[in-house]
Amino acid sequence: MAGIYIHIPFCKQACHYCDFHFSTSLKKKPDLISCLIKELEMRKGEFQNQVVQTIYFGGGTPSLLNESELDSIIQAVYSNYKVISNPEITLEANPDDLTVNGTDVHAVFKAYRSIGVNRLSIGIQSFFERDLKLMNRAHNAEEAKGCLEVATQYFDNISLDLIYGIPGLSHEDWMENIEMALSFNIPHISSYALTVEPKTALDAFIKKGKVKAPDDAIAQEQFHMLIEKLEHAGFVHYELSNFGKPEFFSKNNTAYWQGKPYIGVGPSAHSFDGTSRSWNVRNNSKYIQAIEKGELPMEVEILSKTDQYNEYVMTGLRTIWGVSLEKVAQNFGENYRTYILKQSEKHRNQQLLYIEDDKLIVTKKGKFLSDGIASDLFKID
Repeated sequence: MAGIYIHIPFCKQACHYCDFHFSTSLKKKPDLISCLIKELEMRKGEFQNQVVQTIYFGGGTPSLLNESELDSIIQAVYSNYKVISNPEITLEANPDDLTVNGTDVHAVFKAYRSIGVNRLSIGIQSFFERDLKLMNRAHNAEEAKGCLEVATQYFDNISLDLIYGIPGLSHEDWMENIEMALSFNIPHISSYALTVEPKTALDAFIKKGKVKAPDDAIAQEQFHMLIEKLEHAGFVHYELSNFGKPEFFSKNNTAYWQGKPYIGVGPSAHSFDGTSRSWNVRNNSKYIQAIEKGELPMEVEILSKTDQYNEYVMTGLRTIWGVSLEKVAQNFGENYRTYILKQSEKHRNQQLLYIEDDKLIVTKKGKFLSDGIASDLFKID
């Protein structure tokens, strides 16, 4: 099984913390959509022996596309690839696109369902106005609640994003954010610490003293509050930043973490086939120019055995499935198994890792530190 990721590189405005590739100008939207469709056609040979299980619209802001634009891309997938009978089709959406003034909001969700979208990922981030303003989100708190009230009438499979560690976000307010999300009976929550990426507006504000830097200790406390609250509510913490009710894990993202192949279409999108990674140019104009000439504007990196081992460790430790020591020995050699056992010993002694059923798994205590722990287990050629 495999997946297709489609990057929609447009946003109404730039969030202060975001370093993803996007443009706030929609002038090139028609050209870009036709090029997304053409890239799907050009790359169908890569999946001759694969069946597509998931289609994921990410961004950027995919909900800036209308029903017919989204449908034309979905139909291009069906026309060029083998697709299972009921694929998971996820659309990332922002609340302001789902609560447009003067529009029948119900019609928006009916339209999504009619073209085959069966999962929504809604970028709430916070239910507090001050947090949304600090992050420069395009929606307000009332729109966040309003879109969820309607969305839950049409979709069972909804995920929402929440951010913790925001400067000024108290533990009480963070708990209120979680409880508000739970009040809508949402079956999946993705939650991330606010990180300061270089060259973002947030980075500049912090350097100028306009905004306080996020406090790692507070973020870690709020992360553990989140785990406790969601697990008590019946969620499974199946990946570092993802919590799902049983049967509602993201199939698309789970495939990434389990090393399944996927094609990434659109500017800046990444692809993986098991032994190599590739990524498209991070520029809308250059992407369009190349595709219109019948060229794929991508760079390719062939992964060495050590690269593949490091990727498996990094992704495996983020999940409840852990790192299979048997798989390490089979895929990379017994010396890699010996190496990971030796490197992990200090973390096991500190109760940050444990071994169960021949799998190396991060403890609850170690989850917030899992990326750092993984780097300690990496092998360097």
